[in-house]
Amino acid sequence: MPIYVNQERIDPDLIEQEFSAIKAHYESLGRSSCCERDEEFRTHARENIIARVLISQEARRRGLDVSRAEIDEALERLKTDHGGEQQFYENIGVQPCQVDEVKKDIEHGLRVEKTLKASIGPVIDPDEAAVRAFFDAHVTDYLTEEERRASHLFKQVEKVEERQQIYDLLRSLRQQARAGADFDALALEHTDKDDKVIDLGWFKQTDFMDEFGVIAFSLEEGEVSPVFASYFGFHLARCTGIRPAVPRPFDGLRDEVRNRMIQEDQQEKSRAFVAQLQAAAEIEEREDEEPA
Repeated sequence: MPIYVNQERIDPDLIEQEFSAIKAHYESLGRSSCCERDEEFRTHARENIIARVLISQEARRRGLDVSRAEIDEALERLKTDHGGEQQFYENIGVQPCQVDEVKKDIEHGLRVEKTLKASIGPVIDPDEAAVRAFFDAHVTDYLTEEERRASHLFKQVEKVEERQQIYDLLRSLRQQARAGADFDALALEHTDKDDKVIDLGWFKQTDFMDEFGVIAFSLEEGEVSPVFASYFGFHLARCTGIRPAVPRPFDGLRDEVRNRMIQEDQQEKSRAFVAQLQAAAEIEEREDEEPA
């Protein structure tokens, strides 16, 4: 059912596009799969689109001045960001002869930006003590990545009929290693790796294929993994070292922390501004009186 904000109809396709973008973002981060969070994402999409409509309406109401020079400058920036004029028009799906329509959109976008800036106030300028205090309060957000070191035994499976035989061999080698045999010597003797490199050195969980990273980072130091499979064959690993995540030095993060403080302050003020607009708005879901 369509949503109306101050009698302005929101195209349901806009909410659907926003939902798809949000879902794709979280799936790319590995924080969602299939449909488990669809209801949550649809709620976020609805809120985001309503907020944009409210700000757009307020921008039109205020009618802040936008000069031709500002519009032209913004257009040139967009062309540069897209890799040139031709690529820009191809990316947005319009012809160069439609530049006046593009400029209208840019003008409205600039007016929205000015409305937000006028409403949320100046950008904060946190001093050294404030930045340091923020870092200390959020130190777990600025950790190094945990690392492992491991020795690796790999056996390739070239024929299906050899699969069980190779699996049984690695089970036997694992039992020997757990009983005290030298894992590296066993790996060097039996590995199918051409370079015969057993020691993988220090690595992060994402440095290797998922199957290996998940197993390696579940081991304690000195522990030998179960036999596990990948697309390439069977594997055994022995964890030989652990570097836990530790706080990164503040001196190298000062600008990053400061920029985060500014961004979060701007976001909080923007949310408060939208909440103020929403409190005074008429927002309802209703059937279209006429076909859209």
